[in-house]
Amino acid sequence: MLFITGCAQKGEPAPAKPEPASDQAVRPSRTEMKEGDFVYRLVSESERYGQGEKLKIYAELEYVGEQDEITIGHAASPFYFPMKELTRNYSIDYMMNEPYITTTLKKGEPLREDYTGSGGYSEQDTKDYQNFIRSLKDGFPEGRYVVYGSADFVIHPAEGETGEEPEKYKIQAEIEFEVSP
Repeated sequence: MLFITGCAQKGEPAPAKPEPASDQAVRPSRTEMKEGDFVYRLVSESERYGQGEKLKIYAELEYVGEQDEITIGHAASPFYFPMKELTRNYSIDYMMNEPYITTTLKKGEPLREDYTGSGGYSEQDTKDYQNFIRSLKDGFPEGRYVVYGSADFVIHPAEGETGEEPEKYKIQAEIEFEVSP
């Protein structure tokens, strides 16, 4: 069982009537990135959620190389789900424990992980921001959100190969979703 904790960066206080942030680029609700022998998928099962509705967001990592399987090394999970709420311009960081774990990926069988929550604040953050982060436990409030997802892992040299550094991967993708009343 994974234990995920969350932190967040300080955001600006929400204006009286929220206006969209300057980031107006519209992103898809699902995307796929290929790097080397790996395919990373970041998916929101919906483009729009109702206020308080549980988000259905997940990441997948699939090995598509020539071997039958490959072992990767990573923190508690290879997947990260940091976000930004664009209307209020609030960052919602994603933190996790960082033990070193290995996972064996079988060719053509994606490793999948669902987003389970994030967010945290410090006493130095504004009260509006603290209230926003607290509200996430009851479901995301109205707004437009971007997930800056990534799969972060390493592949070690094959047994018997010496002097080689682990091959590092950080495959990144962005998706967007909206929460409305």
